[in-house]
Amino acid sequence: MYAVTDNGSYPSEREAVQRLAPLPRNVRETGLAENFLGDLVCKHLHDAGVLDLSKLVERLALTGAVLEEILSFLRKDGRIEVLGQAGGQALRYGLTERGRSAARDALARSGYIGAAPFPVSTYRSLLKLQTIHHGRVTARDMRSAFQGVVLADAMLDQLGVAMNSGRAIMIYGPAGTGKTYISSRLIRLFDEAIWVPHAIAINEAVVEIYDPQVHHVLEDSAQPNRLLLDEGIDRRLVCCKRPILITGGELSMEQLDIRYDAYSRLYQAPLQLKASNGLFIIDDMGRQRMAPAELLNRWIVPMEEKRDFLNLGGGRHCELPFDLILVFSTNLNPLELADEAFLRRIGYKLHFNYLQPQEYERVWRQETERLGVPFDPVLLRYVLQGFYELQGMPLVPCHPRDLLGMALDRQRYLDGSGPLSPQDLEWAWHNYFVQLDLLG
Repeated sequence: MYAVTDNGSYPSEREAVQRLAPLPRNVRETGLAENFLGDLVCKHLHDAGVLDLSKLVERLALTGAVLEEILSFLRKDGRIEVLGQAGGQALRYGLTERGRSAARDALARSGYIGAAPFPVSTYRSLLKLQTIHHGRVTARDMRSAFQGVVLADAMLDQLGVAMNSGRAIMIYGPAGTGKTYISSRLIRLFDEAIWVPHAIAINEAVVEIYDPQVHHVLEDSAQPNRLLLDEGIDRRLVCCKRPILITGGELSMEQLDIRYDAYSRLYQAPLQLKASNGLFIIDDMGRQRMAPAELLNRWIVPMEEKRDFLNLGGGRHCELPFDLILVFSTNLNPLELADEAFLRRIGYKLHFNYLQPQEYERVWRQETERLGVPFDPVLLRYVLQGFYELQGMPLVPCHPRDLLGMALDRQRYLDGSGPLSPQDLEWAWHNYFVQLDLLG
């Protein structure tokens, strides 16, 4: 769905989004009240001082026709005035004293100054239209997405089947076995464009959705000139890649509901809403600030009913589709996190384990190529036999990257060059692992 073609166009699904969210030609088609939009324009003018039509179009992501209708309404209401042309070009608009007072009142109610929000009713339909559970992941897709990654075929197939299920996934196993790396790579199965609103309007509350740290913007070259807005997709939507959001031990329960900042008077979307139509990975499960059972219980209804109930405060709630792939990743025994009844709801539990020697060699070879270091089978045998076998250490996927990197750090410090030596690797080994014999 929405895969970008070589010429920058989109297939028929883009047309479906355009039918759902066409460029509004008048205030009624925005799905927002005229007074609401008038207040938002006043806040922009209060923030910027004086603006012409093109600047207002850019700031509010609305059509020129819609802005002209709002400006006419505000002029009749005595809130704005025309201040003449800028350089003989466009008309400029500013607030009257009545308008400044109205802007201050509007800012006291809501600190939001941005693009016009998208109505929540249409947003529900948009989430369902661009669902991440739209298609079928095949074995070929999995091997393409994980090309060059050292991962057993059986595990690759388990992941692929789990992705097709639409259910939550739990990945567990020892630290350093690649759980986070493999999980984050799953987004490669969905090389697609979706549309994300800058913000949504839930009655009078404006909740910001678009987050540049989560949403990677794509160039939507098919959009028309912003001042000739009579066809195309609503400019309140941003064309983005499907999002991937990873959170770890810093996660708190407050981040999973709509948050209101009384100082800024702004509503912030919960993390799972920002990850909608994408991938949400909860890393280091069991290390969060709340009890695992409390966190897992938060997901029972969304996982089973594919809908989430968000609290806006003051007894107000909003129901939205829960459309994402939810992945739990943990170093702990899943039975220590939840009982079997809850784990059944998750569906797929995938165990990541240590490497076999031949798999470790493949990872070692990849890291030497990446670092530009000659592959030396004798040196690798020295590491495997002299360190791992002798000390009974498991073969962990992240070790080659770390050990080779530290050995190169030492070589550069000693102003050396050429192949790494056994002494370089021995130094790296002793600095990488805690030396228990020195703690006694």
